[in-house]
Amino acid sequence: MSNSKFGFLPAASSILNAPLHEIAADYWNKLSHLGGEVIDETKISEEKPLAFFILTGGTERLVLNYIKTRSEYFPNEPILLLSHANNNSLPASLEILAKLQQEGRKGKIIFMDEESNKDFLDDIEKTISFLNIFHQLKKIKIGLIGNPSDWLVASSPENEIIKNIWGPEIIKIELKELKEMISQVKDEEVEDAHFVLTKKASEIKEPNKKELKHAVKVYGAIKKIIDKYSLNAVSVRCFDLVLDLKTTGCFALSKLNDDGIIAGCEGDLVSTLGMIWANAITNQSVWMANPAQVNKESNTILLAHCTVPVGMIQSYKLRSHFESGLGVGIQGEFTKGKVTLFRLGGNKLDQLWITSGEILESTDSENLCRTQVKIKLHGSAKPTDLLEQPLGNHLLMMRGTYTKEMQNWWEMFIQN
Repeated sequence: MSNSKFGFLPAASSILNAPLHEIAADYWNKLSHLGGEVIDETKISEEKPLAFFILTGGTERLVLNYIKTRSEYFPNEPILLLSHANNNSLPASLEILAKLQQEGRKGKIIFMDEESNKDFLDDIEKTISFLNIFHQLKKIKIGLIGNPSDWLVASSPENEIIKNIWGPEIIKIELKELKEMISQVKDEEVEDAHFVLTKKASEIKEPNKKELKHAVKVYGAIKKIIDKYSLNAVSVRCFDLVLDLKTTGCFALSKLNDDGIIAGCEGDLVSTLGMIWANAITNQSVWMANPAQVNKESNTILLAHCTVPVGMIQSYKLRSHFESGLGVGIQGEFTKGKVTLFRLGGNKLDQLWITSGEILESTDSENLCRTQVKIKLHGSAKPTDLLEQPLGNHLLMMRGTYTKEMQNWWEMFIQN
């Protein structure tokens, strides 16, 4: 496979005598400068973004046959059609996309014309990056360590739905294996992680030395499981560690996310998937938390959880886990600034609630999970959305505003 960013497959009517590269030659060169490589049907199965370059009319059935072959390798891949202003390219593209949409397929036409669509190169580049994420998600392996927590009655989709709709594969791992691995981790194996945990904390309140050491061994054990199964992400039924081992996964999940390995709590695959997706689009860390309070009058939501990626916060204290008073929880303090809040949901994971917002303050109530942040919502989203049509009990938060980019991707690849 070449190192090009994407392939483009030209299609022209057989009645034309001109060489393919002479038809719309200027646009051909522009695609090459973007990182595109011209391919033929023998390379149609390559795992990278592909655009169908409609050079002329009379190519409808030819291109549909190409798409049929491509779909055997990448069944749900949206189709990118590139058209130009001459040789009946646009009407052929319209006919092709109309047929695809009749069959329930997704796709888009980018009209390459510098007078009427001066941003078409940016549009192509953005669409190629979106297609790259589509292929990236299909390579992801999520380790589900233990079953989803019992209370996730709306957040426990069938593994095949995740794979068929979004792409990642779920690898089921017994919680017993993690527990056994924790008991085998030696102190020296996690010495560096222990140093990072304690030395950067502004205060260690409830946890004793034994609890701190045990929490760090959970991190070491999950790392071993990740290596054993070649995982890209994990979701852990972490409350059973509290019940059975009197320890917590809060530090482990925090550190894994800081390491660049997406790690979700409570076996919540929906939220873990959302974290993977958001990270792929934005390259930002994602925080998974409970909406603990909503305020209609101030248009605010208070989020709270006992873990948070340390890279997202300015300082933290080491506390006990809120509900149990055991183990190690993280009480992080966020700086003010813009954020994106979102949640995936629905029977087929094809629903999205997303909004921009702004952090007003970090709070420290003793009646909530340790890391707490109050967020004022922007745009049309309201806190009452969560009361009227909730998609589940966790929300996801990132620093920065990415609502438009994420919504555009979701509309192209997921929305029915």
